[in-house]
Order: sequence, then structure tokens, then C-alpha cells
Amino acid sequence: MSPHVLILGGTTEARRLAAALAARPGIRITTSLAGRVSRPGALDGEVRVGGFGGPEGLAAWLREEGVDAVVDATHPFAATITANAAAATAAARVPLLVLRRPGWQPGPGDRWHPVPSLEAAAAALPALGPRVFLTTGRLGLDAFAGLTELRFLVRSVEPPEPPLPPHTHVLLARGPFTVADETALLREHRVDVLVTKDSGGGATSAKLTAARDLGLPVVVVRRPPLPEGVTALPDVPVLLARLDEVLARAR
Repeated sequence: MSPHVLILGGTTEARRLAAALAARPGIRITTSLAGRVSRPGALDGEVRVGGFGGPEGLAAWLREEGVDAVVDATHPFAATITANAAAATAAARVPLLVLRRPGWQPGPGDRWHPVPSLEAAAAALPALGPRVFLTTGRLGLDAFAGLTELRFLVRSVEPPEPPLPPHTHVLLARGPFTVADETALLREHRVDVLVTKDSGGGATSAKLTAARDLGLPVVVVRRPPLPEGVTALPDVPVLLARLDEVLARAR
């Protein structure tokens, strides 16, 4: 029987992993998507959309579908999914590998203000400037809704969920973005401060360079910690090598 790998997806890395595994004969691949993006791109292998019903539901699905390994390649801030995956794989006795792109690191000239949460980011903003470029995605913006004196430029792939700050301009766009584009955007909207999550990767990192070049402060929301006993692998080649070891033991 062919080994079955479940990829918890939604990221560029998950797409690359599915393509790499599809090029190998004799492996069944299922990518699970949460369904939050209305038009996800094409994926190699089977695709499943929607939740599993918590860790118990996921554990049951792993057993029923004969899954040999789970790869959590979700967004670094998808803490609930990662926690559920850790609990479910432990219950079903299925190996779990976590794929996480490395986080961003500040360099010379950066004016970063690391914070642990969106609420902490909101609390930091009044002291940093009245015009905010908010690039934390479409969820959780209610943390900023009480900042009635500030003006927000909100960028996300899909329309953000209310409540929103009263003075908000929404820009729907998907990366990657160039430094020149980000610099022009910051200047056009006379942005005083940038807010971002530490998502890592190159698709949206140009805004950090643009903010550094313009001398703007950046509020960086730190990643949630991984579940106890779970470690992350930094890229697809490293994960594939580890996955080969896991599947070899499962045969």
C-alpha cells in the first residue's frame, strides 16, 4: 500500500511540498485547507477543504484514511491548528513534522518594536504615530477597533472581518511586493508606523526594507510558541529528508 501523507496547508511552502511529493511515484498526498481563502490556487494531489472537528476528529480521520505522516505547513500564526495536529497525531500515533519558514530578523537601521499579540500592538500604536499601515491579515482586527483617533491602511488578500477601526482604508492585494512598490505606498499614504506579524519569507518582506529606508517604526507581533515537544523544520528540502526517514520506518 502506498504511504499516505497529510499536508495541513495554506502556505507557499505547503504548495511546494505537495508538488515535490507528487513528483515521487507511489505516494498518496492529501492537502487540507481551512477554507478561509475563497479562491485557493491549484494543488498537486488530493485536496480536502474544511475542519476535522478538533483533535479528536482529526485523529479519527488519520486512522480511517491510513495516514503515515502529517506535515503541518500552516501559517506560523495558525496556533490552534498546530495544537490540534500535535494532539491528534499523538493520539493516533502518527508522526508529525512541522514546516515553518524562519522568522524575520532586524538589521542595522531597523526600528522594531516586538510585541506578543495584536492587543499589545494596538496598545503601542498611539505613541508611534497617527497613520498606521496594518498588514496582519483580515482576522483579529477588532483588537484595533477602539483606536478611534488613528487612521489605518489595512492590506489583506480577502476583505477583512469587522469590527474595524472607524478610520480605515482597505487595500486588497496579494504579494509578493517589491521594495519600490512598498516605498511608494508608504509615501502615498504618509504612513507613520507599520504593523506586521513575523510571518517570515520573502513574499511580504519588502515592506520591512521600505520602512527601514524611510526610518519608520515597525511593530512586529511575535509568533506563538510551538506545542511542547514539537520542533520546526525550516524549508522543504530539509523536511523532505526527514519525511523520507519517517516513511522508511513506517514500511
